[in-house]
Amino acid sequence: MHSNLIVARMRPESSEDVAKLFAEFDTTDMPHRMGTLRRQLFSYHGLYFHLQDFAKENSGEHIEQAKSEPLFQQISADLKPFIDAYAPDWRSPSDAMATRFYTWERA
Repeated sequence: MHSNLIVARMRPESSEDVAKLFAEFDTTDMPHRMGTLRRQLFSYHGLYFHLQDFAKENSGEHIEQAKSEPLFQQISADLKPFIDAYAPDWRSPSDAMATRFYTWERA
């Protein structure tokens, strides 16, 4: 399994709206097409964390392909009023991904 963690800014009162948008998106075939196994959303003091688990290491390829899909573009547009880039030079979700520097798994 492979995971991505996107970090951004979100007003705390927006969590229900963001959760609703993803709940609707996750009923479509897009998560399956992207290889998503699980999505978890977290907030902490104005920060937004989007943890997405994938079946395969090549999740980046699937996400790149998804960017041209109308459903992906729609949820990206729908999230704009609620989610702001953390870094000023943000252009795409890959620019907001945290870098893993330690992993531990139970045997």
